[in-house]
Amino acid sequence: MANQYLHNVRGLFDTIAPNYDRMNNIISLGTHRHWRTQTMRQIQLAPTAHALDLCCGTGDWTIAIAQRLQVPGEVIGLDFSLPMLTYAEQKVRAAHVQDQVWLRHGNAMRLPFKPNTFDLVTIGFGLRNLPDKQRALAEIYRVLKPGGQLVCLETSQPDQALIKPVWQWYFTKVVPWFGRLFAHQYQEYSYLQETTRHFASYQQLADMFKTAGFQAVHYQRFNFGAAAAHFGTKPTGGVS
Repeated sequence: MANQYLHNVRGLFDTIAPNYDRMNNIISLGTHRHWRTQTMRQIQLAPTAHALDLCCGTGDWTIAIAQRLQVPGEVIGLDFSLPMLTYAEQKVRAAHVQDQVWLRHGNAMRLPFKPNTFDLVTIGFGLRNLPDKQRALAEIYRVLKPGGQLVCLETSQPDQALIKPVWQWYFTKVVPWFGRLFAHQYQEYSYLQETTRHFASYQQLADMFKTAGFQAVHYQRFNFGAAAAHFGTKPTGGVS
């Protein structure tokens, strides 16, 4: 069941890859870049760190990390969609950070890396699309070095009484319509708004971090709660 789900989601992202960046800008009204910039400001990253960007898509966050590194520091961008990685490779070369970036095709729930490998793992707008989110968090915990940090930037749900109905209307009605109007992909963007609406709340995601073993778990919310960045650290005495 999980394998079929993953296959279907991979097919969806393969399909939307050519329009992915443009649609992100349209749907978020350009604010997704601000969310990532604000999140990056909270990350302490040594220039020679080894980082992993999961569900890297077309590579925006991978590139942002690479721009803070210098050899031998590196960031691996991993995604299960080959078309997404093709666009990521083009953007990496255009940003002139290919010396710091490696792009890999893979499954975020079965990471092809040894334990205690990375100083930082990021995952942006990808966790909600994985069939077993807790397993993915456990895998991230495994490959992080003790003292390493996980940072997850994800869509979330506002909980203010005046904002929540507007947010629900926007995602249930407007987002699929944008998908039809700008990308001719109504079904695909109907699915994406459903994953957003049904994903864990920001409090539940913080609890999931703690269940996986992360400490110093905290979060920052954006746009009245439409998105949230969660942070967690693997304890220095953590079991691999």
